[in-house]
Amino acid sequence: MRKQLMATVLIPLGFGLAGVTHAQSSTPAFQNNSSEAQRKAGNNQATAELFYMIQQLQREVRDLRGQVEEQQHQIGRLQQQGRDRYVDLDQRILDLSKAVETRASEAPAAAPSDAPKDEARDYRAPGAEEQEAYNAIIDLIRNKKDYDAAITQLYEFVDAYPEGDLTVNAYYWLGEVYLAKPQLEQARQAFTIVATRYTDHRKAPDAVYKLGVTLDKLGEKDEAARRMKTVVERYPESGAAALAKKYLEPAQG
Repeated sequence: MRKQLMATVLIPLGFGLAGVTHAQSSTPAFQNNSSEAQRKAGNNQATAELFYMIQQLQREVRDLRGQVEEQQHQIGRLQQQGRDRYVDLDQRILDLSKAVETRASEAPAAAPSDAPKDEARDYRAPGAEEQEAYNAIIDLIRNKKDYDAAITQLYEFVDAYPEGDLTVNAYYWLGEVYLAKPQLEQARQAFTIVATRYTDHRKAPDAVYKLGVTLDKLGEKDEAARRMKTVVERYPESGAAALAKKYLEPAQG
């Protein structure tokens, strides 16, 4: 009887303890599953944010690449325009020098085209902006020795300010820069324009002399001597005439 009573008490108690034990053992598993789910959800969100950031960066890179390509295209177009303009101006210089040489050869011997006029023409005085542009070019030549930039700006100057007092100077300095490089044929063209088209300008004596120097370097000795004699005869009081005399002294001696 006692044994039956104890069994009746102990069996339910055992079931109760087992239930508690089972409940305790199942609670951490539930908690672990919940934590794992939260961790995965957090990882998914971080991955999505990272993917979005990568897409944004890729889009910005594409935009920047497009801007760079557009700027490169514009730079290339501007460079080509500059080269085309340079070639056009250089051709105009060549055509002008050929024209004045043709007129000189066709002029009567008694009145050579490179002889100074009885009345000096009234050259257009430069404005402030024109003078500033000219001074900048002279600085490139004399101080910075940047001859390529100077040539480009000289062409632009004579194109922007035609038939002025400083325009003649610009043609002369174009010859000087080409002579210094040396690009003798281009120097010859520039000096010829001043020597035959602007005979009454203050730069004419120097231009005729430098044309003689250029011709001498080109191997055209007879024509060089003729130009030197022109300086002495037409501009006897000029400094260029003194230099021309020195050039002619060996031939005369």
